[in-house]
Parts: sequence; C-alpha cells; structure tokens
Amino acid sequence: MKNVIRQLAAGGLLALAAGAASAEVTVNYVQPERFSDLPFPTWEREAVLKDLTRHFNRLGAQLPPGQNLRVEVLDVDLAGREYPGRGARDLRIVKHVDWPRIDLRFAVEQNGQVLRSGEAQLRDMAFMDRVSRYSDTDSLQHEKRMIDDWFYSAIVPRERAARR
Repeated sequence: MKNVIRQLAAGGLLALAAGAASAEVTVNYVQPERFSDLPFPTWEREAVLKDLTRHFNRLGAQLPPGQNLRVEVLDVDLAGREYPGRGARDLRIVKHVDWPRIDLRFAVEQNGQVLRSGEAQLRDMAFMDRVSRYSDTDSLQHEKRMIDDWFYSAIVPRERAARR
C-alpha cells in the first residue's frame, strides 16, 4: 500500500512539474460583436468562440516549454453564409464563394521577451477543394484547418511539432 501511495505522489509531482513548464495560450476576441460573420444567437456565438479558443489551446500545447502564445482575434468570417432557420438553429450554407477568413495579432513570448509577433490574415479560398483531417460534422472544420496552416508555418514548424 505504501508503495502505491509513493507512486501516486511521485506521479502527481511529475504532473505538476510538467504543467508548470507547459505553454500558456491566451486568446482575446477584440470587439466580437463587430465580427464579419458569426452566428446570430448569442449562445451560438459563444459556442463558436469557445471552440476556436480550445483549438488555439490545443495547438499552443505544442510550443516548447516556457513559451507562451498570445492571440488577439480581430475579425472572423466563417465559411458559408447563415440564413434564418425555422427551428431552434439557423442554417449555414457553405459554397465555394464564401471562404473562411480570420484576422489576428499574435506574439510568442518566453521569460517576458517577445520571440515572434505580427499580424496575420488567414484566408483559404480553396477550402472546399482540400482534404481535411477534421470531421464533416465539425462546424469549424475549415477554420481549424486554416488556423493549423498558420500555426505550423508561423509559430511552430510541423517538423518540430511532430517531434514533441
């Protein structure tokens, strides 16, 4: 029994140490009420922003220990167009002409110093012609793939991320 308790305690300490060294991701939405295209109902808007935040956090976990990512989302235009529905939810129709677009500012910091920063205009005009690793049931599949492309080119190259 003592051995099990020691193992659990040691595992807990290792988990705490790993958590302290892991990257921190901060995502802020600058005036989201003025974004080009988000769902009309407030609860759906919040769900979209939470899903995007989770995605940025998932990607940020691949940063080297001690590095932090700060993202300010300036505008969002989701793939497709939303039309009022008859039920509880509105209907989003996705066509080739309504590509996803996200404008953001970012900074990668370590020990209080900015390592990389800039602004990015994410666009994917061929979003319907590309293979996605995200499910067709993921309502943000096109936006997530676009964010992935930006992250792996501007923040952490794929080769480095794959080694983690």
